Amino acid sequence: MKGDILVIEEYHQRAAREIVPQIIERVRGKNARYIITVAGESGSGKSETSQALANELEIFGIKSVILGQDDYFVLPPRSNNAKRREDPDWLGPHVEVKLDVLNQNLKDAMQGKNEIKKPLVDYDANRIDEETICLEGVKVVIAEGTYTSLLKNVDTRIFISRNWLDTLEHRQKRNRGNEAGDPFIEQILATEHKIIAGHRQLADFLITDEYDVANMN
Repeated sequence: MKGDILVIEEYHQRAAREIVPQIIERVRGKNARYIITVAGESGSGKSETSQALANELEIFGIKSVILGQDDYFVLPPRSNNAKRREDPDWLGPHVEVKLDVLNQNLKDAMQGKNEIKKPLVDYDANRIDEETICLEGVKVVIAEGTYTSLLKNVDTRIFISRNWLDTLEHRQKRNRGNEAGDPFIEQILATEHKIIAGHRQLADFLITDEYDVANMN
């Protein structure tokens, strides 16, 4: 998403250093592109962990790209926020997010296409554009976002178990649209917590609230 700022901390890098060596032989051994998802609640560090994974994969000579679920919302950020406030049913993976489009992008990548067209959210302009991603030489695609555990054709699922209360400080630091501390947004995040609580059971790797890594297989 245009306008997003990542602050990669040592603990994001530490998690990546623990996970990548455990999957690297599977990545190298798969004939098709390898698909990783990184899921969790708002502010849990999904984007930062994904970039840390990409950086660690590069050390092993593996090129990757990251697809952010934030680009696949039906409405751009401010419009989506307004829709949530007027329609209590406007929340969740099958309403707000074009998971079908993200699934298709991952399928195309896995089947060997050398480029994909995807939506691109411009946060500041409150607009959704389109961009073409070149996949030549790319071995791994990382999809990150709240609901990405639900995506199909995934080789490794990672879930960050920090909840919306644990992430308040990070969300305040990010200060996206002055959302942190807004009572309405906090209620939305509490509802999202309930929606994805069971998704941790789908994880191959669980990252705890202290950013320790547990292999769930």
